[in-house]
Amino acid sequence: MKKITIAIDGHSSCGKSTMAKDLAREVGYIYVDTGAMYRSVTLYALRHNMFESDGTVKTEALKAEMPNIQISFKVNATTGRPDTYLNGERVEDEIRSLEVSNHVSPIAAVPFVREAMVAQQQQMGRDKGVVMDGRDIGTVVFPDAELKVFVTASAEVRALRRFDELQAKGMPADYDDILKNVQERDYIDSHREVSPLRQADDAILLDNSHLTIAEQKAWLMEQFKKATE
Repeated sequence: MKKITIAIDGHSSCGKSTMAKDLAREVGYIYVDTGAMYRSVTLYALRHNMFESDGTVKTEALKAEMPNIQISFKVNATTGRPDTYLNGERVEDEIRSLEVSNHVSPIAAVPFVREAMVAQQQQMGRDKGVVMDGRDIGTVVFPDAELKVFVTASAEVRALRRFDELQAKGMPADYDDILKNVQERDYIDSHREVSPLRQADDAILLDNSHLTIAEQKAWLMEQFKKATE
């Protein structure tokens, strides 16, 4: 069976990462969570006071610090899934907070941040056998990926999923705040000048609003088998 590159793009909180992680584990591929990479840069910026009071990014300060921001992934022995590390520190839980969610879209829209992250992502996937999810994997990072999937779900369904996820982790969560965040991120991600979120012409659309995890996994495995025949 030939090794391929799998690009999974889509809206925030639609389960892309879970889907990509499960597929990678099932088929023995490397998984790269690109959203976690942008969240890690956001966490670094928050910790180093790189946002103005109105939420805009202090771009000059961030640009000077970009060489000091190293992101890596290590498999968690307990979960069997990769955790995100920022400069050697495990930040998997911190980067999922609502504060990071509220600041990640402006960070992801900064051209030099995207340039740095895309270069790292392309390096990670140069030998194929990789599953990568994000906003621009099938359009910018790996336009020649053999399997591209674009995932979506209604904003209300996605907000409820994020709410449940935060509650399960014992983190503070307010459904209305989360729904507002999901809608704002959709707008910013789709309208930014650099690498806006859009479905690649050759991507397969998956609306998982009303699919179970098992149904989604079965559908994705079917697409994988078709792409590797």
